[in-house]
Amino acid sequence: MLSSGLTLIFSMMGVLNFAHASFYMLGAYIAYSLVGVLGFWPALVLAPLLVGVLGAGFERLALRRVHKFGHVAELLITFGLSYVVLELVQLIWGRLAVPFTPPATLQGSAFTIVQHPLQGLSLVWGAAPAQLCSGAACSNFPLTRLFMMVVALLMLLALWLLLTRTRIGLVIQAALTHPEMVEALGHNVPRVLMLVFGSGCALAALAGVIGGITFVTEPNMAVIVGSIIFVVVVVGGVGSLAGAFVGSLLIGLLQTLPLTVDGSLASLFTSWGLAVGPTTFGYPILKLSMAQVAPILPYLLMVLILIFRPKGLLGTRDD
Repeated sequence: MLSSGLTLIFSMMGVLNFAHASFYMLGAYIAYSLVGVLGFWPALVLAPLLVGVLGAGFERLALRRVHKFGHVAELLITFGLSYVVLELVQLIWGRLAVPFTPPATLQGSAFTIVQHPLQGLSLVWGAAPAQLCSGAACSNFPLTRLFMMVVALLMLLALWLLLTRTRIGLVIQAALTHPEMVEALGHNVPRVLMLVFGSGCALAALAGVIGGITFVTEPNMAVIVGSIIFVVVVVGGVGSLAGAFVGSLLIGLLQTLPLTVDGSLASLFTSWGLAVGPTTFGYPILKLSMAQVAPILPYLLMVLILIFRPKGLLGTRDD
């Protein structure tokens, strides 16, 4: 969800928004404040709209003024904005986590995976009965995770349809590559770019609302996801929505699958038929468990992608 908004902004404007995760955090905190007054579902709609307006205002008043100075100036001003947002969040909502819980309709299990020693693997919708889990291993899949998956897929589909099947999408894409021609046809290119930036920020805020009820709403939530979304965009291909989708799945697998392996890098190499012992070069590193190595793998993949395929898996842009 986050990489979609970041990809939209870069592919349409050429701006790598370093404060994208900060808008994600703003979405969670603003929704938390609105929930107490309006309820969760109105907050789910209003919080992204408010953050989108803030993002559009930032583009109009600040980012547009430095756009002519190139990517370095854009990175610096969005980098500065991320710290401003962090300090404002801590001043308004405090430094501790806030109790942002999902609504009653999203609490509980979407389905339960039951591994029975005699009956094998089965799927039960909702929460499995206690008597069924007494003699089997039950794994619950939360409703919030299912809701997140559905919204992410709908967001990807909506963006793809908007950019490829509508007149608005054609104007947005043309405004990046042929701005003079678009202005000659009567369109306000700066306003188009402002709306694109605001829309990308709104998508980040929508991810923040859902991420806030799924994980923890606290000032470090932007730092936690800030670096990994850039990895997703680089691996998938900068400017490619399909690449953002593929990159998200790939990075997600790299982060989670090693956690299921009970062993170290040395045992992995041994299973491949490679002799590994105390005299092997780098043996202390090879003794690390797969769970310890998992956080490093996405960044290692990004380095390899930048070396062998700088455009990313499905990218088309050179910058």
